[in-house]
Amino acid sequence: MENQSQKDAALIVSASPHVRDVDSIPRIMWAVILSLIPAGIAGIFTFGYYCIYVVFLSCVTAVVTEAVIVWLRKVSVVNTMKDGSAIVTGILLAYTLPPGVPWYVPVVGSFFSIAIVKHTFGGLGNNIWNPALAARAFLQVAYPAVLNSDWRVLTEHGMHKIVHSIAKIGADGKLVDAITRATPLAKESGAETYRLAELFIGNIPGCIGETSAIALLLGGVYLIYKRYIKWYVPALYVATVFVMVLVLPPRTVTPWANNPMYHIFAGGLLLGAFFMATDMVTTPLTSRGLIIFAIGAGLLTALIRFYSGYPEGVCYSILLMNTATPLIDRFTKPRLYGIKKVKKG
Repeated sequence: MENQSQKDAALIVSASPHVRDVDSIPRIMWAVILSLIPAGIAGIFTFGYYCIYVVFLSCVTAVVTEAVIVWLRKVSVVNTMKDGSAIVTGILLAYTLPPGVPWYVPVVGSFFSIAIVKHTFGGLGNNIWNPALAARAFLQVAYPAVLNSDWRVLTEHGMHKIVHSIAKIGADGKLVDAITRATPLAKESGAETYRLAELFIGNIPGCIGETSAIALLLGGVYLIYKRYIKWYVPALYVATVFVMVLVLPPRTVTPWANNPMYHIFAGGLLLGAFFMATDMVTTPLTSRGLIIFAIGAGLLTALIRFYSGYPEGVCYSILLMNTATPLIDRFTKPRLYGIKKVKKG
């Protein structure tokens, strides 16, 4: 009996986590994939079936790149493929690309996101920056002409607006492959302004997965309902942009310059707020840290949109806050129970 009591009272030492949850990494990642489907369907409906090709190339490249790297690292390829994180990266990257990009753009970007941004730092859970956004920033530098000019014109047939991907007769009588139009956030004088209803539904030029606000909201609400993301992160991000748009004096005068609803529904704000600013790996660990992260990303987004030559600010704002995450964690970590601060001097 004495030996049994000693065994019962023995301290069992094991590796963390000590408290396990039913929600595993694969379960969360595949839920994210599911939540991204509405935005993809909206992109296909608006721009055409070529969007499927872009998403497919991006996802396949991400999965193959990850499989090769984990094989070279002598890590289980099967277990790594099951988590679905490479597919999430591939989808998110494709969603940030214009709908008519050449095939090599998603391939190069997806390879960069997995090989350089993710596995250079040790793989899932160790990367500093969001892989999809870092790859998008890389592509912006590598292929600026393609990414800045391929905003396609939509036909005038109500909701069934299809991109002019077939040859058209130009003003000079020559055949042209496509006609381009600026992003809804273009700052040039005379740039077209879209109605809020068009922005909400997604009948506007833009990137594949960021045009339909209602589709992104559906996916985001699903993740909040499943408790896979903190509701206050996207809420504070969007609210900060809302307030900043109202108070900041714009450098370029456009009809929508100080219209916060236009800034929220146009561009990649909702995609970034729900699916990238909530990334568990590249954002702070504490609630206070997440609040700082969300507000900081909102401030940077508004400042970039208002005072830089770049029409969008979501990508760089989140990447900058990713960089600041270790510092935020350092100053927001909770005090250990029973430990008192020692005043210096």
